Amino acid sequence: MSNPFGLIDHADPILHEERAVALATLVSASGSSSKKIGAKMVVGQSGRILGGVTIGGCVDAQVVEAADAIVAEGGRRLLSISLDDDEAWEIGLTCGGTLDVLITRVEPGSANDPTVIAHRRALELLDRGDAAVIVTPLDATTAPYTVPADEFDVGALVTDQGRVFVDRIAPPVTLLIVGAGQIAMSLTRLARELEMRSVVIDGRERYATHDRFPDADEIRIGMPSEIVADFELNRRAAVVLLAHDYKYELPVLRQVLRRPAGYIGLLGSRKRGASIRQMLSEEGFTPDELARIHTPIGLDLGGKGSPEVALAILAEIVSVNNGKRA
Repeated sequence: MSNPFGLIDHADPILHEERAVALATLVSASGSSSKKIGAKMVVGQSGRILGGVTIGGCVDAQVVEAADAIVAEGGRRLLSISLDDDEAWEIGLTCGGTLDVLITRVEPGSANDPTVIAHRRALELLDRGDAAVIVTPLDATTAPYTVPADEFDVGALVTDQGRVFVDRIAPPVTLLIVGAGQIAMSLTRLARELEMRSVVIDGRERYATHDRFPDADEIRIGMPSEIVADFELNRRAAVVLLAHDYKYELPVLRQVLRRPAGYIGLLGSRKRGASIRQMLSEEGFTPDELARIHTPIGLDLGGKGSPEVALAILAEIVSVNNGKRA
């Protein structure tokens, strides 16, 4: 798939040759599944298999067999698979139980296919940095639909349609870290655990190396303001300024304060933060724009070491993304 969410995209070149596919979605599991609820597999008419609902083995094999039938005959099916303890252990469940997999026939090239419509809407939301909710009735033939996550009201679901599967999908946070110091090293380690994408940015080749940052998804060397300008910032982007140098910080802040980054943080004291705000205010930046700068950076957890400061920064980013902190 051309997107990391397993969604059907009519523009996906991988699916151009597939007149029909079966979309299989893991909608429930009694036990701690090795894949999250919502994991998806696409089985093409050509036999192509993309993704998986578990780590493989007997479950995915049964899903593929059922998917082939759905592609050939049409319709949809809620497939329940019962496992004994040994089978469950092989795919990451702690004990035997039941997996429910929804399998739906989809025509990727059809602008009228209800699943394509729902997935296209979700991809539009994700592309602009918003989370999406795909609602799919399980006990009815009603079409799935997508709404922005911040507009979803579980109480408004139509209960007479029986069970529904609510699939909330959010784009990963992209962490732009300006300054390749010790705090940045800790940030990339912790960010990987939180499934954030981290990009380390620095003008010094000796500091911004893969040996120092094995957990970084990307390392960019050059003028930070020019590099940041190349990124498409949205609500799921966090800009973390750790350079502690005006000549790097001010140009980056000029780049990001009028763009829709979800979080902007600056390392330094309150006095230093006030000084930077004053300089930018004299350049015409408004109080509302300057209020977006989180400085001192991070939640006040009382820590002093690099890992503790990194934890405080990530805690604040998570809090802002969840609407708990302005």
